[in-house]
Amino acid sequence: MSETRQFTQSDLDAYLRRIGWSGERRADAATLRGVHLAHIRAIPFENLDALRRTAPSLDPGDLMAKLVHSRRGGYCYEHNTLFAGALEALGFRVTRLAARVVVGADRFDSRPRTHMALLAEAPGDPQPYLADVGFGAVGSLLEPVPLTAGVAFRSGGRRHRLQHAPHPGPLKLWVLQAYQAGQGGWEAQYAFTVEPFERPDFDVINWHIATNPRSPFTQRLHVQRVTPDAHLGLTGRLFTDTRADGTVTKRELTEEAEVRRVLDEEFGIEAPQGMTLLT
Repeated sequence: MSETRQFTQSDLDAYLRRIGWSGERRADAATLRGVHLAHIRAIPFENLDALRRTAPSLDPGDLMAKLVHSRRGGYCYEHNTLFAGALEALGFRVTRLAARVVVGADRFDSRPRTHMALLAEAPGDPQPYLADVGFGAVGSLLEPVPLTAGVAFRSGGRRHRLQHAPHPGPLKLWVLQAYQAGQGGWEAQYAFTVEPFERPDFDVINWHIATNPRSPFTQRLHVQRVTPDAHLGLTGRLFTDTRADGTVTKRELTEEAEVRRVLDEEFGIEAPQGMTLLT
């Protein structure tokens, strides 16, 4: 496997323009929170490549071309690889983590490690932060949270906390929970340890998720976008608009042209010509 090029200063400049960040470029908690939220609101979550059974490239140059210079988005490996490169260029230390998505799971160990998250550390700050701009769900983080168990954090109308769970391994098992008012309270989103994972690990996981016919991302469209007022989602044919006050409206899309229009107008995504979006 050939070495990928590093995230450059010109990459950082273009990335910050893409997300609309004009604040400080310091490796501190305030910058981490601001850039994280700006990324979430600027670049949509989408699986158009995986829907075509194509594993998207995680090379920084290809990520810049797709997520920064084009009207596209990506899924977790793309978002968090891009975000990690930007954070490192800003001076943060970043550890890539592999997590088990456990929404609705009876047992955490029944799910494989298929989600990419990040642990970000700033020089001189003893507090590490869980950062994640690539979890395409209403329970996703809008801002990073300190790696501290049992404390609830609120951001943009969302509440999260980290808890420990029983685990047979030598490392602590952390669980990210989101508060779902309409579903009875705290709901586990994903579980992880702080063991570092490297680029080749995610190359393999990315290929599996994007090409396996049993993967949810090869079965139907999954698109998400966060705005200051809403969380927009398109799963298959179902378009969902979840407002900050909890109001939810849904409608089914029935025509390819309608799906393309919604992707363009609501999500800022230009779908590749010739691909079938409704399955």
